Amino acid sequence: MKHFALLFACLCLGLPTATTSASDAHAPGSSFKDCPVCPEMVVIPPGKFMMGSEESGREKPIHPVSISYTFAVGKFDVTFDEWDACFADGGCGGNHPDDRGWGRGTRPVMDVSWNDAENYVSWLSKKTGKTYRLLSEAEMEYVTRAGSTTRYWWGDDIGSDHANCYNCGGEWANRQTAPSGSFKPNPFGLYDTAGNLTVWVEDPWHPNYEGAPEDGSVWQPGDPERKVMRNGSWFNRPVDQRSSYRNGDSPKVHNAKIGFRVARAL
Repeated sequence: MKHFALLFACLCLGLPTATTSASDAHAPGSSFKDCPVCPEMVVIPPGKFMMGSEESGREKPIHPVSISYTFAVGKFDVTFDEWDACFADGGCGGNHPDDRGWGRGTRPVMDVSWNDAENYVSWLSKKTGKTYRLLSEAEMEYVTRAGSTTRYWWGDDIGSDHANCYNCGGEWANRQTAPSGSFKPNPFGLYDTAGNLTVWVEDPWHPNYEGAPEDGSVWQPGDPERKVMRNGSWFNRPVDQRSSYRNGDSPKVHNAKIGFRVARAL
């Protein structure tokens, strides 16, 4: 089923398909972990897409982005288990985020700032000897869309049982986070790319896409006092779950609606 989803995504992107084999551990669609307590990573193929939308001035102008490289992205947002491993190892700045009594384990870690997320990827890179980082804003929209051109990766209507968000149905909606992987993955095999938590990306804030790069890179310089956040949370409305949705805040801000996902160079 996973290979069918990947095939569908590649065809939508106009990409050559790939088959995972034992001799090619980093073939698009394959997954791996660099250590037992590391996030599970999914290999993402190169591709092109149209970034942005006409629904908000922040998301204009719609522009082409071409990602010419293969990279890996966390199958899930970073979880409490993964964060707690960093904390136990003396990393993550000694920060131990509160779970608000909702549970830790496989729930996505929340109440983390952009600075906290940078501490985590620094620890993970040091632990594994690999280059971990936050996604760029363009990469995040690319993997969220996963070949789709609709408002959400599954279509233009929020429907039900697709994401954990306000008025989206389900036992967690507008109450708290859901355990990671509670909803279906998108065609790239990534979970919770809409709903559950808003996530930090690497880019500094720009008010719109005038002059944005078209190669998937982080857009510098921008406003260093405000970092980009993508996707909506369990608290946000369906309109904030759109694949093109973007917001920004201080890199010091943290609350129960914010988490992050990691990427790794290949």
